[in-house]
Amino acid sequence: MPTHPTPDGRPRPHHRMIDRVSTILERAARSRNGVTLTEFARELDAPMSSIQGLVNGLVATGYLDEHDRRYSLGPAPFLLVRLVGRPTVTTVSHEDLEALHTETGMTAVLAIMVGSDLYYVDYASHDPRYAYLAEGFVRRSPIRTSTGWILLAAMENRDLWPQIGALPPADAELVERFVQDLTRIRAEGLVAAPNASTEADGVSVAVVEDGRTVAAVGIMGSHTEVANRKAELIEVLGRHRREWRSRF
Repeated sequence: MPTHPTPDGRPRPHHRMIDRVSTILERAARSRNGVTLTEFARELDAPMSSIQGLVNGLVATGYLDEHDRRYSLGPAPFLLVRLVGRPTVTTVSHEDLEALHTETGMTAVLAIMVGSDLYYVDYASHDPRYAYLAEGFVRRSPIRTSTGWILLAAMENRDLWPQIGALPPADAELVERFVQDLTRIRAEGLVAAPNASTEADGVSVAVVEDGRTVAAVGIMGSHTEVANRKAELIEVLGRHRREWRSRF
């Protein structure tokens, strides 16, 4: 990694833990198939026991993802990039959300999960609530939105069970309904009107890149409108999702 001098021209000192974390993230970013713990340890010439703690912490905070014991870059770096105004997801653009909004007249959102929280990172809507949620990067509970159900379902069970197990007792009924629908959600990459929020409802689909769910796109509206237009919204999102997939 490059070394940048201090303002007075002196070399900046390295910190072993920071060097290890930066190497882990760079190695994960360069790999298309994920990196094993053994490979990280070999790269860093360090015992696996010490690297395991760093990797666990990076997974817990969303900087790494784990699938089949291989680690790839998680959503947190992309959220940081989004905070400075760059795209978070490759296949779905702001123009795609605008197209959904124009076709349906309803709010369209792009959501990701970082750690245990859900964020709307882009939107197309006339509703100021979604402007507030997306532009302010407001944390949301994933169990209380259809996009969150998509992103929870994409997690491996070893990560999913602790995640939903840590939710407050008030969410127990939602958790039970989510678990009952989990197999279908994973098969279809679709959640339609889960009635998970008192504020609104939605129909959402998974955004898949490199075989992994990296985000969710949802069409949001009132409970009544979503219920009455559910079949139509499923068709619209399915059609647009096929177009997004053809780009990757």
